[in-house]
Amino acid sequence: MPNTHYFEYGEKEKSWLKSRDPVLAAAMEEIGHIRREVTPDIFNALLNSIVGQQISTKAQATIWKRMREQFCPITPENIGTISAESLQTCGISMRKAAYIKSITEAVLDGSLDLARLPSLTDKEICAQLVQLKGIGVWTAEMIMIFSMQRPDILSWDDLAIQRGLRMLYRHRQITPALFARYRKRYSPHATTASLYLWAIAGGACAELKDCAPLKKKTKPAKRQPVKAQDKQNTQ
Repeated sequence: MPNTHYFEYGEKEKSWLKSRDPVLAAAMEEIGHIRREVTPDIFNALLNSIVGQQISTKAQATIWKRMREQFCPITPENIGTISAESLQTCGISMRKAAYIKSITEAVLDGSLDLARLPSLTDKEICAQLVQLKGIGVWTAEMIMIFSMQRPDILSWDDLAIQRGLRMLYRHRQITPALFARYRKRYSPHATTASLYLWAIAGGACAELKDCAPLKKKTKPAKRQPVKAQDKQNTQ
């Protein structure tokens, strides 16, 4: 059974954020310490992120467990010998299987140097990862958090982060300028702030509500009666 790893942060990060933001500080006190699992192996994290695209967390866990059982060990060398069709038998689409094969080939041919990634800046890592098929900016940022444990990530593309910001600060909308202001305030410990914003978005502080304006329900267009001539044309 593999050891479980959690995102590492402590009093230094919490004290910094609390000193910078009393509103966040109150929420942090209410929520307490957060334990979020991480996957230190970047290759495993990349493949798991592909598996999890557009499916539920439960389904992702089931498929990933199946993959680890059928194709252990999950290494570039091993996955490189497995066909996309075989990967599909775990319950993923051919497109996802192709993404996994493409990432594996990039590692094996050296175009993606996983050992070098930790020495790069956040922007450089993101630029490297988004070149991979199936990996966008949001996924790259999640890899940086939940695999590489980068300390200063706040994802604009994460809807739950935006929801957490709205709830915590009573905003109706998070604009890019407003987001940048909070990003600057949390730095260099924005990832720890992200953990708390996710918790807030998930309902960890019952008194906080989402202030986003309600979307107006559009009435379905009335169906026009079909004229006799039109009926003849459709027959």
